[in-house]
Amino acid sequence: MEDLKTTKDFLEKAKELVAGDRAKEYGDKYLNHMNIANFWTIYLQRRISPHDVAVMMNLLKVARTMLGNRTDDTYVDASAYMAIAGECEKKERETTQQQKD
Repeated sequence: MEDLKTTKDFLEKAKELVAGDRAKEYGDKYLNHMNIANFWTIYLQRRISPHDVAVMMNLLKVARTMLGNRTDDTYVDASAYMAIAGECEKKERETTQQQKD
């Protein structure tokens, strides 16, 4: 990974990954988080949303900063997960609104 120094560097790298390589590797991010949410819902026996998944993945990244080496990748991924959480929230609101209409 290149040397990231500014907030803009970290956010641009996160954007590049979410819209580029990771999107190609893992497919649609919302559907991926929906799949994870479905598995976690079954396992935990309580409803987990795609938004919840993205926020909890961010918390995993935050927890990693407490132990071991703090890497650029951790900060890039954490910012990407929060952006994904925002997108998931918007999609969940749209879906809820469409169901009401």
